Amino acid sequence: MYWLELAGETDAFAACEAATAATGVELLAPGIATAGSVGEGIGRLAYTRAAHEAVARTDATVAPAVAALEAAPLDREGSVAVRARNVRNTADVSTTDAERALGSVLVDRGFSVDLDDPDHVLRALFAAGERAEHDAVAGADGESASTCVLGWVAREAARDFAPDPTDRPFFQPGSMAPADARAYVNLAGAAPGRTLLDPMCGTGGLPLEAGLVGADAVACDAQEKMVRGTRENLRTYVGGGHDGDPPTWHVARGDATDLPLVDDAVDGVAFDAPYGRQSKIARHELADLVAGALAEAARVAPRAVLVADRDWRGPAREAGWEVAAAFERRVHRSLTRHVLVLERERGSARTTIEGN
Repeated sequence: MYWLELAGETDAFAACEAATAATGVELLAPGIATAGSVGEGIGRLAYTRAAHEAVARTDATVAPAVAALEAAPLDREGSVAVRARNVRNTADVSTTDAERALGSVLVDRGFSVDLDDPDHVLRALFAAGERAEHDAVAGADGESASTCVLGWVAREAARDFAPDPTDRPFFQPGSMAPADARAYVNLAGAAPGRTLLDPMCGTGGLPLEAGLVGADAVACDAQEKMVRGTRENLRTYVGGGHDGDPPTWHVARGDATDLPLVDDAVDGVAFDAPYGRQSKIARHELADLVAGALAEAARVAPRAVLVADRDWRGPAREAGWEVAAAFERRVHRSLTRHVLVLERERGSARTTIEGN
Protein backbone atom coordinates (compact mmCIF):
# COMPACT_ATOMS: atom_id res chain seq x y z
CA MET A 1 0.00 0.00 0.00
CA TYR A 2 1.09 3.56 -0.69
CA TRP A 3 0.21 7.03 0.56
CA LEU A 4 -0.05 9.78 -2.06
CA GLU A 5 0.50 13.43 -1.26
CA LEU A 6 -1.69 15.40 -3.62
CA ALA A 7 -0.91 18.84 -5.01
CA GLY A 8 -3.19 21.73 -5.91
CA GLU A 9 -6.46 22.54 -4.23
CA THR A 10 -8.84 20.16 -6.02
CA ASP A 11 -8.34 16.76 -4.43
CA ALA A 12 -10.92 14.88 -6.48
CA PHE A 13 -9.29 16.03 -9.71
CA ALA A 14 -5.80 15.20 -8.38
CA ALA A 15 -6.95 11.73 -7.31
CA CYS A 16 -8.50 11.12 -10.72
CA GLU A 17 -5.22 12.01 -12.41
CA ALA A 18 -3.29 9.87 -9.90
CA ALA A 19 -5.42 6.88 -10.90
CA THR A 20 -3.73 6.96 -14.31
CA ALA A 21 -0.47 5.91 -12.60
CA ALA A 22 -1.69 3.99 -9.54
CA THR A 23 -4.32 1.42 -8.62
CA GLY A 24 -7.04 1.64 -5.99
CA VAL A 25 -6.72 5.38 -5.43
CA GLU A 26 -8.96 6.59 -2.61
CA LEU A 27 -9.08 9.91 -0.75
CA LEU A 28 -8.23 9.78 2.96
CA ALA A 29 -8.02 13.41 4.05
CA PRO A 30 -7.35 16.84 2.53
CA GLY A 31 -4.31 16.43 0.28
CA ILE A 32 -3.79 12.71 1.05
CA ALA A 33 -4.90 9.57 -0.80
CA THR A 34 -4.09 5.89 -0.62
CA ALA A 35 -3.17 3.56 -3.49
CA GLY A 36 -2.75 -0.20 -3.77
CA SER A 37 0.21 0.05 -6.13
CA VAL A 38 2.06 2.72 -8.08
CA GLY A 39 3.90 2.73 -11.40
CA GLU A 40 6.57 4.75 -13.16
CA GLY A 41 3.86 7.18 -14.25
CA ILE A 42 3.83 8.73 -10.77
CA GLY A 43 6.83 10.79 -11.87
CA ARG A 44 4.82 12.28 -14.75
CA LEU A 45 1.85 13.49 -12.70
CA ALA A 46 1.00 17.16 -12.31
CA TYR A 47 -1.06 17.02 -9.12
CA THR A 48 0.66 14.33 -7.05
CA ARG A 49 3.79 15.34 -5.19
CA ALA A 50 5.01 11.93 -4.08
CA ALA A 51 4.14 8.31 -3.33
CA HIS A 52 5.21 6.73 -0.04
CA GLU A 53 5.44 3.06 0.90
CA ALA A 54 2.99 2.74 3.79
CA VAL A 55 4.27 2.22 7.33
CA ALA A 56 1.33 3.28 9.51
CA ARG A 57 -1.77 5.45 9.74
CA THR A 58 -3.13 7.25 12.81
CA ASP A 59 -4.98 10.37 13.88
CA ALA A 60 -3.43 13.73 12.99
CA THR A 61 -1.54 14.22 16.26
CA VAL A 62 2.03 13.44 17.28
CA ALA A 63 1.54 10.96 20.14
CA PRO A 64 -0.45 8.36 18.14
CA ALA A 65 2.03 8.71 15.27
CA VAL A 66 4.91 7.95 17.63
CA ALA A 67 3.09 4.93 19.06
CA ALA A 68 2.30 3.64 15.56
CA LEU A 69 5.94 3.95 14.47
CA GLU A 70 7.13 2.15 17.61
CA ALA A 71 4.82 -0.77 16.78
CA ALA A 72 5.41 -0.87 13.02
CA PRO A 73 7.71 -3.44 11.37
CA LEU A 74 10.66 -1.67 9.74
CA ASP A 75 12.53 -3.82 7.21
CA ARG A 76 15.21 -1.30 6.25
CA GLU A 77 18.77 -0.51 7.21
CA GLY A 78 20.96 2.53 6.90
CA SER A 79 20.57 6.20 7.60
CA VAL A 80 17.25 8.01 7.77
CA ALA A 81 15.71 11.45 7.91
CA VAL A 82 12.19 12.33 9.00
CA ARG A 83 10.24 14.97 7.11
CA ALA A 84 6.89 16.02 8.52
CA ARG A 85 4.32 18.11 6.69
CA ASN A 86 1.17 19.77 7.91
CA VAL A 87 -0.71 19.41 4.62
CA ARG A 88 -2.21 22.79 3.72
CA ASN A 89 -1.89 23.75 7.41
CA THR A 90 -5.09 21.85 8.15
CA ALA A 91 -3.91 20.00 11.29
CA ASP A 92 -3.15 21.37 14.75
CA VAL A 93 0.33 19.96 14.95
CA SER A 94 3.96 21.06 15.18
CA THR A 95 5.98 19.47 12.40
CA THR A 96 9.19 20.23 14.32
CA ASP A 97 7.94 18.29 17.34
CA ALA A 98 6.79 15.47 15.07
CA GLU A 99 10.17 15.16 13.33
CA ARG A 100 12.02 15.15 16.65
CA ALA A 101 9.77 12.55 18.27
CA LEU A 102 9.61 10.24 15.24
CA GLY A 103 13.36 10.55 14.69
CA SER A 104 13.97 9.47 18.28
CA VAL A 105 11.93 6.33 17.67
CA LEU A 106 14.04 5.47 14.63
CA VAL A 107 17.29 6.05 16.55
CA ASP A 108 16.03 3.79 19.36
CA ARG A 109 15.38 1.13 16.71
CA GLY A 110 18.95 1.22 15.45
CA PHE A 111 18.89 3.74 12.60
CA SER A 112 21.42 6.54 12.20
CA VAL A 113 20.23 10.00 11.26
CA ASP A 114 21.53 11.83 8.19
CA LEU A 115 19.61 14.98 7.40
CA ASP A 116 21.65 15.82 4.28
CA ASP A 117 21.89 12.55 2.33
CA PRO A 118 19.90 9.79 4.03
CA ASP A 119 19.44 6.29 2.63
CA HIS A 120 15.73 6.53 3.43
CA VAL A 121 13.28 9.35 4.11
CA LEU A 122 10.32 8.75 6.38
CA ARG A 123 7.57 11.24 5.64
CA ALA A 124 4.80 12.04 8.10
CA LEU A 125 1.80 13.73 6.52
CA PHE A 126 -0.73 15.33 8.87
CA ALA A 127 -4.11 16.53 7.57
CA ALA A 128 -7.53 17.30 9.00
CA GLY A 129 -10.82 18.63 7.67
CA GLU A 130 -13.47 17.60 5.21
CA ARG A 131 -12.62 15.36 2.28
CA ALA A 132 -13.56 16.54 -1.19
CA GLU A 133 -16.91 15.38 -2.53
CA HIS A 134 -17.16 13.83 -5.99
CA ASP A 135 -19.16 10.89 -7.29
CA ALA A 136 -16.39 9.61 -9.58
CA VAL A 137 -13.63 9.35 -6.96
CA ALA A 138 -13.44 6.73 -4.18
CA GLY A 139 -13.39 8.26 -0.71
CA ALA A 140 -14.57 11.66 -1.97
CA ASP A 141 -17.59 11.68 0.32
CA GLY A 142 -17.30 15.08 1.99
CA GLU A 143 -16.88 13.48 5.43
CA SER A 144 -14.60 14.87 8.14
CA ALA A 145 -11.16 13.27 8.50
CA SER A 146 -8.16 13.53 10.81
CA THR A 147 -5.19 11.56 9.54
CA CYS A 148 -1.47 11.11 9.92
CA VAL A 149 0.19 8.72 7.49
CA LEU A 150 3.77 7.52 7.87
CA GLY A 151 5.59 6.21 4.84
CA TRP A 152 8.98 5.77 3.20
CA VAL A 153 9.36 8.06 0.19
CA ALA A 154 9.16 5.78 -2.85
CA ARG A 155 8.64 8.05 -5.86
CA GLU A 156 8.45 11.80 -6.27
CA ALA A 157 6.92 13.62 -9.20
CA ALA A 158 9.46 15.24 -11.50
CA ARG A 159 7.15 18.21 -12.26
CA ASP A 160 9.22 18.81 -15.40
CA PHE A 161 6.63 20.89 -17.21
CA ALA A 162 7.23 23.13 -20.19
CA PRO A 163 8.01 26.77 -19.30
CA ASP A 164 5.17 29.18 -18.66
CA PRO A 165 3.43 30.13 -21.91
CA THR A 166 4.79 33.69 -21.86
CA ASP A 167 8.35 32.33 -21.83
CA ARG A 168 7.94 30.16 -24.96
CA PRO A 169 8.99 31.19 -28.48
CA PHE A 170 5.34 31.28 -29.58
CA PHE A 171 2.69 32.69 -27.26
CA GLN A 172 -0.90 33.88 -27.48
CA PRO A 173 -3.07 35.22 -24.63
CA GLY A 174 -5.28 32.62 -22.99
CA SER A 175 -2.74 29.81 -23.13
CA MET A 176 -3.16 27.05 -20.56
CA ALA A 177 -0.93 26.68 -17.50
CA PRO A 178 1.62 23.85 -17.96
CA ALA A 179 0.52 21.87 -14.88
CA ASP A 180 -3.08 21.85 -16.09
CA ALA A 181 -2.03 20.77 -19.58
CA ARG A 182 0.05 17.96 -18.09
CA ALA A 183 -2.89 16.72 -16.02
CA TYR A 184 -5.24 16.74 -19.00
CA VAL A 185 -2.93 14.74 -21.25
CA ASN A 186 -2.32 12.26 -18.43
CA LEU A 187 -6.06 11.80 -18.06
CA ALA A 188 -6.28 11.24 -21.81
CA GLY A 189 -3.72 8.43 -21.57
CA ALA A 190 -0.47 10.09 -22.64
CA ALA A 191 2.56 7.91 -21.81
CA PRO A 192 5.65 6.48 -23.52
CA GLY A 193 4.62 4.25 -26.40
CA ARG A 194 1.23 5.90 -26.80
CA THR A 195 -0.02 8.52 -29.27
CA LEU A 196 -2.08 11.51 -28.20
CA LEU A 197 -4.02 13.81 -30.53
CA ASP A 198 -4.99 17.45 -29.99
CA PRO A 199 -7.32 18.49 -32.85
CA MET A 200 -7.45 22.16 -31.72
CA CYS A 201 -3.87 22.66 -30.62
CA GLY A 202 -3.66 26.46 -30.46
CA THR A 203 -0.17 27.32 -29.20
CA GLY A 204 0.57 23.66 -28.46
CA GLY A 205 0.30 23.46 -24.68
CA LEU A 206 -1.28 20.00 -24.66
CA PRO A 207 1.00 18.43 -27.33
CA LEU A 208 4.00 19.91 -25.48
CA GLU A 209 3.13 18.11 -22.25
CA ALA A 210 2.28 14.91 -24.13
CA GLY A 211 5.71 15.02 -25.77
CA LEU A 212 7.46 15.71 -22.47
CA VAL A 213 5.97 12.59 -20.85
CA GLY A 214 7.25 10.54 -23.78
CA ALA A 215 4.12 10.17 -25.89
CA ASP A 216 3.98 10.71 -29.64
CA ALA A 217 1.97 13.89 -30.21
CA VAL A 218 -0.29 14.54 -33.18
CA ALA A 219 -1.83 18.00 -33.46
CA CYS A 220 -3.78 20.15 -35.85
CA ASP A 221 -5.42 23.56 -35.90
CA ALA A 222 -7.53 25.55 -38.32
CA GLN A 223 -5.10 28.50 -38.28
CA GLU A 224 -1.79 28.28 -40.06
CA LYS A 225 -0.10 30.59 -37.55
CA MET A 226 -1.03 28.22 -34.73
CA VAL A 227 0.40 25.30 -36.69
CA ARG A 228 3.68 27.15 -37.23
CA GLY A 229 3.81 28.30 -33.61
CA THR A 230 3.09 24.84 -32.19
CA ARG A 231 5.86 23.39 -34.35
CA GLU A 232 8.26 26.01 -33.05
CA ASN A 233 7.37 25.28 -29.42
CA LEU A 234 7.65 21.52 -29.93
CA ARG A 235 11.03 21.83 -31.63
CA THR A 236 12.28 23.94 -28.73
CA TYR A 237 11.10 21.80 -25.81
CA VAL A 238 10.46 18.28 -27.14
CA GLY A 239 13.08 18.24 -29.89
CA GLY A 240 13.24 16.78 -33.36
CA GLY A 241 11.88 18.22 -36.55
CA HIS A 242 15.08 19.90 -37.70
CA ASP A 243 18.63 19.06 -38.82
CA GLY A 244 17.51 15.63 -39.97
CA ASP A 245 16.40 14.60 -36.47
CA PRO A 246 13.00 12.89 -36.83
CA PRO A 247 10.31 14.25 -34.49
CA THR A 248 8.03 12.22 -32.25
CA TRP A 249 5.30 14.73 -33.08
CA HIS A 250 3.36 15.80 -36.13
CA VAL A 251 1.48 19.08 -36.60
CA ALA A 252 -0.70 19.99 -39.56
CA ARG A 253 -3.43 22.42 -40.50
CA GLY A 254 -6.80 20.71 -40.31
CA ASP A 255 -10.46 20.71 -39.36
CA ALA A 256 -11.25 19.04 -36.03
CA THR A 257 -14.59 17.88 -37.42
CA ASP A 258 -12.99 16.09 -40.38
CA LEU A 259 -9.69 14.61 -39.28
CA PRO A 260 -7.33 13.05 -41.86
CA LEU A 261 -6.88 9.96 -39.68
CA VAL A 262 -8.02 6.36 -39.93
CA ASP A 263 -10.30 4.86 -37.30
CA ASP A 264 -8.58 4.11 -33.97
CA ALA A 265 -5.45 5.91 -35.14
CA VAL A 266 -4.46 7.22 -31.69
CA ASP A 267 -4.64 6.13 -28.05
CA GLY A 268 -6.21 9.29 -26.67
CA VAL A 269 -7.49 12.76 -27.53
CA ALA A 270 -7.27 15.96 -25.48
CA PHE A 271 -8.47 19.35 -26.63
CA ASP A 272 -9.30 22.78 -25.30
CA ALA A 273 -12.45 24.03 -27.05
CA PRO A 274 -12.85 27.72 -27.98
CA TYR A 275 -14.17 29.86 -25.13
CA GLY A 276 -17.23 32.04 -25.57
CA ARG A 277 -16.66 32.90 -29.19
CA GLN A 278 -17.20 31.61 -32.72
CA SER A 279 -14.79 29.09 -34.12
CA LYS A 280 -11.99 30.26 -36.39
CA ILE A 281 -13.27 27.78 -38.98
CA ALA A 282 -15.70 30.03 -40.78
CA ARG A 283 -18.26 27.41 -41.70
CA HIS A 284 -18.73 26.17 -38.12
CA GLU A 285 -20.78 27.55 -35.27
CA LEU A 286 -19.21 26.78 -31.88
CA ALA A 287 -21.74 24.08 -30.98
CA ASP A 288 -21.30 22.38 -34.36
CA LEU A 289 -17.52 22.56 -34.02
CA VAL A 290 -17.46 20.93 -30.59
CA ALA A 291 -20.04 18.29 -31.52
CA GLY A 292 -18.15 17.45 -34.70
CA ALA A 293 -14.81 17.29 -32.88
CA LEU A 294 -16.30 14.97 -30.25
CA ALA A 295 -17.66 12.67 -32.95
CA GLU A 296 -14.30 12.54 -34.72
CA ALA A 297 -12.50 11.95 -31.43
CA ALA A 298 -14.76 8.96 -30.77
CA ARG A 299 -13.87 7.61 -34.20
CA VAL A 300 -10.10 7.80 -33.74
CA ALA A 301 -9.59 7.07 -30.01
CA PRO A 302 -11.12 5.15 -27.10
CA ARG A 303 -10.51 7.91 -24.55
CA ALA A 304 -10.67 11.71 -24.56
CA VAL A 305 -10.50 14.78 -22.34
CA LEU A 306 -12.46 17.88 -23.30
CA VAL A 307 -11.70 21.21 -21.64
CA ALA A 308 -14.12 24.09 -22.19
CA ASP A 309 -15.81 27.09 -20.63
CA ARG A 310 -19.13 25.23 -20.41
CA ASP A 311 -20.54 21.77 -19.86
CA TRP A 312 -20.62 19.75 -23.10
CA ARG A 313 -21.85 16.47 -21.57
CA GLY A 314 -24.94 16.34 -23.77
CA PRO A 315 -23.07 16.55 -27.09
CA ALA A 316 -20.42 14.16 -25.74
CA ARG A 317 -23.02 11.47 -25.06
CA GLU A 318 -24.63 12.07 -28.44
CA ALA A 319 -21.22 11.51 -30.04
CA GLY A 320 -20.91 8.07 -28.41
CA TRP A 321 -18.98 8.89 -25.26
CA GLU A 322 -19.57 7.84 -21.68
CA VAL A 323 -18.69 10.55 -19.14
CA ALA A 324 -16.29 8.86 -16.73
CA ALA A 325 -15.81 12.05 -14.69
CA ALA A 326 -16.65 15.75 -14.86
CA PHE A 327 -14.89 18.54 -13.00
CA GLU A 328 -15.23 22.30 -12.63
CA ARG A 329 -11.88 24.02 -12.14
CA ARG A 330 -11.80 27.73 -11.36
CA VAL A 331 -9.06 29.60 -13.23
CA HIS A 332 -9.97 33.14 -12.20
CA ARG A 333 -13.07 35.15 -11.39
CA SER A 334 -14.34 35.22 -14.96
CA LEU A 335 -13.33 31.70 -16.05
CA THR A 336 -14.18 28.25 -14.73
CA ARG A 337 -13.02 25.36 -16.85
CA HIS A 338 -15.30 22.38 -17.33
CA VAL A 339 -13.30 19.18 -17.77
CA LEU A 340 -14.86 16.00 -19.12
CA VAL A 341 -13.03 12.68 -18.94
CA LEU A 342 -14.62 10.56 -21.66
CA GLU A 343 -14.53 6.88 -22.52
CA ARG A 344 -15.98 5.47 -25.71
CA GLU A 345 -19.23 3.60 -25.14
CA ARG A 346 -18.94 -0.17 -25.07
CA GLY A 347 -19.91 -1.73 -28.34
CA SER A 348 -18.93 1.36 -30.35
CA ALA A 349 -15.29 0.42 -30.97
CA ARG A 350 -14.13 0.99 -34.53
CA THR A 351 -12.25 -1.23 -36.92
CA THR A 352 -8.87 0.18 -37.85
CA ILE A 353 -8.38 0.92 -41.54
CA GLU A 354 -5.01 -0.12 -42.87
CA GLY A 355 -2.83 2.43 -44.60
CA ASN A 356 -2.58 6.22 -44.38
